[in-house]
Amino acid sequence: MFVTIGLLLWLAQDAIRSCACDPAQPASLEERACSLTKESLKQASSAEPVFFLKDINPRKANRTLALPKKTKAGIYTLDGYSASERTELWTAAITKAKALWGENWAVAYNGDKVRTQCQVHIHIGKLNTAAKVSKFIEVSRPSQIPAPKGAGIWIYPYGGKLRVHAGEQITETALVR
Repeated sequence: MFVTIGLLLWLAQDAIRSCACDPAQPASLEERACSLTKESLKQASSAEPVFFLKDINPRKANRTLALPKKTKAGIYTLDGYSASERTELWTAAITKAKALWGENWAVAYNGDKVRTQCQVHIHIGKLNTAAKVSKFIEVSRPSQIPAPKGAGIWIYPYGGKLRVHAGEQITETALVR
């Protein structure tokens, strides 16, 4: 319990409250919260709308991030993307997760209150089987994954469908470190 509360407090301190990231102002991208926006801008020559990065956090050595190439000034939120853009992002993340982890994958998007980066990004990793809980919906394809406003979401395969857990803020705990 103590570790969980400590982690929550630490994450809350680093959460994005506002965002100074502006692709038109390169100096603004030097802030830590803008590092993924800066990486997205480096992808301009790629025809793919989603790209992948290895998570540089040493505590997350087995994680990959899926990011949309699209950037803008300020904070991006998952619910701010169109349904087709979200489907594109989820489809790419799930395809990469399957390639990396077979059927033991999970993907997670942290809620707006705990995010430390302005750019939307999906965490990809191996499913932490202890993270499974009873509150979820099942969908058949990425286009059916909801976009809860401000909340996090995590997804894993189960019985030929996708189990979607929404409404939490910290979701990447569903992934093995």
